Amino acid sequence: MTVQEAVTGFLTGYFSTCRRSEKTHAAYRIDLAQLQAHLGSTPFPEIKVDQLEQWATEMRARGYASISIRRKFATAKVFFRYWVRRGLIERSPLWKIRLDLGCERVLPRNLPASDAKKMIEQVWRAIGTSAPQVQLPSDTRFLRLRDLAALEILFATGMRVGELVKLKLRDWIEDDASFVVNGKGSRQRLALLPDSRSLRALTMYLTCRATLNLAHEGLLVNAAGAAISTQGVARLLAKSADAAGVTTRVTPHMIRHTVATLLLRNGADIRIVQEVLGHASIATTQRYTHISKEHLFSTLRLRHPSQHLDIQYPITLAPT
Repeated sequence: MTVQEAVTGFLTGYFSTCRRSEKTHAAYRIDLAQLQAHLGSTPFPEIKVDQLEQWATEMRARGYASISIRRKFATAKVFFRYWVRRGLIERSPLWKIRLDLGCERVLPRNLPASDAKKMIEQVWRAIGTSAPQVQLPSDTRFLRLRDLAALEILFATGMRVGELVKLKLRDWIEDDASFVVNGKGSRQRLALLPDSRSLRALTMYLTCRATLNLAHEGLLVNAAGAAISTQGVARLLAKSADAAGVTTRVTPHMIRHTVATLLLRNGADIRIVQEVLGHASIATTQRYTHISKEHLFSTLRLRHPSQHLDIQYPITLAPT
């Protein structure tokens, strides 16, 4: 069997019995296409350890981040294990390889709370206090209301932009003021709207959207009446930031980081933050704690009573 045949067989067989998102499927295709290009005409059962080590060497030479190399090798690990289970190879050639690429700590970028406030207030000012009467999704008043709903949902829940654009009308549970979110790895969770302002924004939007009689259940829609895309959400955030005078480039994921940071800063338990963000592992959530610690240290330096005791030091002890 050639490597190309093994890759094709894996993508067909593995994803027929293993539920994964299209984004995950696409990432596997990209990683395995790169592995296939590196291995060339090598018969699949004859792949050697040194060929895979050379693959890692080439990626490092081309400037790939450690986290990207790890992900590609994680894909390869699943790939080879699949064919071990199928009996095509006796053992994965990766079993002798240990990746030790160091730990790159990429600190999350977050938006200052003052800038978040500016963005939300700016859109509210453009909306007013009641849902407008519209006939087309391209109506500027409707699009402003959609922008407000998107902003409020993101800031209230910290959900991923991919989760936001996949929300359906049926995912909204009015009695609980929450959405059923289908997250990574087919994990479901509830995303609550914890304040009356975000709830009012969504209610106004839903009232307006109901008058359009659209032929699909997508919650947020674009000017053509179709479900909004992730790029569409990114554009509306950029537009809202610009209108509010926020000079920082605001992305959907930055808002997610901001929600996590402010929750921790305001004393939320890290397990609660894990549940809100939909992290499978607490280790993923813990990368936000450094920001909370910075806030803790700055507060202690300013407010701790030891700063105000006016102790004179060093103290010379009198001879006994």
